Amino acid sequence: MKNSFTYSGVAQLVERVTVNHQVGSSSLSSGAYMSDTKNTKLVIIEDDKDIRELLSYNILSLGYQVQSFSNGESGLKYLRNNKSNLLLLDLMLPGISGYDICRIIKSDPKLKDLLIIMLTAKGSEADIVKGLELGADDYIVKPFSGSVLSARIAAVLRRVKKTDSKILNFDSLKIDIGKHQVSINNSIIDLTFSEFEILSMLAQNPGLVYTRSQIIDSIRGDNYPATDRTIDFQIVGLRKKLSTAKKYIKTIRGIGYKFNDEKD
Repeated sequence: MKNSFTYSGVAQLVERVTVNHQVGSSSLSSGAYMSDTKNTKLVIIEDDKDIRELLSYNILSLGYQVQSFSNGESGLKYLRNNKSNLLLLDLMLPGISGYDICRIIKSDPKLKDLLIIMLTAKGSEADIVKGLELGADDYIVKPFSGSVLSARIAAVLRRVKKTDSKILNFDSLKIDIGKHQVSINNSIIDLTFSEFEILSMLAQNPGLVYTRSQIIDSIRGDNYPATDRTIDFQIVGLRKKLSTAKKYIKTIRGIGYKFNDEKD
């Protein structure tokens, strides 16, 4: 199944990357942009040689540092010994699957903060939900254009670079925006990137009702390949982890969700 994607996917990527560099090179090569990316280290784990080399070329042209690997074993070995900022992870790999690599990274105290963008031809809702639930920060379905890739990378890095030191307190629930940390009764709970983004967005705007589409656009950007059910799955997981603090997240039937900090 993967081989059927390889040729056509690479052909489309090559065409789109070429067009995007011709059209958008002036904005991407600005001094501010390059100075912001030159110290950012990206890692690619992709077993298809043509796609791997094309991704490396595209990323290098954007000013990032990049290392690429054809399998999960060598990629994990590198990540454990070299501090990196973001991983572009194919799912359909020989040996350790992309899902398992994501699971291993998020369960490793030294690697759990590594940003992960999944790259895959598997674009069903169930596949997207599974990837996000495992802790992926974004999910791009192949084939994709160079502009989509660069925009998604920049968006994920930009979200993390926010240095907002705001701390939100709601009785036993504490949300530290700057540290990207949530605790209940002073015990830290482990949230995925998406779960934290949803919670912090709602909590910073208590009482406001957000539709599922607004939530998707806020934490993932416009035209993200997710559905209302994807957000519902995220909310279910978030509420489960919040335990008694789940009372703050209210479902507004037929509309969406809001954060309710009023005393019952």
